[in-house]
Amino acid sequence: MDARDGQDWLDQVTNDGNPHHWAVEVDSRFVGAARLHDLDKADRRARYAVGLFDALLLGQGLGTEITRCVLTHAFDDLGLHRVDLRVLSFNHRAIASYLKCGFVEEGREREAAFVDGAWHDDVIMGILAHEFADHDDTSAL
Repeated sequence: MDARDGQDWLDQVTNDGNPHHWAVEVDSRFVGAARLHDLDKADRRARYAVGLFDALLLGQGLGTEITRCVLTHAFDDLGLHRVDLRVLSFNHRAIASYLKCGFVEEGREREAAFVDGAWHDDVIMGILAHEFADHDDTSAL
């Protein structure tokens, strides 16, 4: 990612009306983003997404750390009851990270995404506030 990509991202999230977007910066470089979206205040839930753009940063625990920070904000500051997400079934690294944070697989949407010429399942995962509070996050360190 370069400065223009970072500015494009900032312009997009500034204009979408969702205040729950965060840039991920490492060594003064924009390397990813995280967000809570589809916030439903009545049901106290939201959907989560995170992405790292630098493949060299994968596998170092950064995504897990980001996810824990966002979940802490979601449950402690926003008072949410539930956070869920969708992840492609072949993204084993992300699924392992989400499991480390306390998410559980709730289901699959079969062949929901056409990626690189093939159909793939979406894995639906969720975590509840009390599950996050009770989760032993030292097991992932």
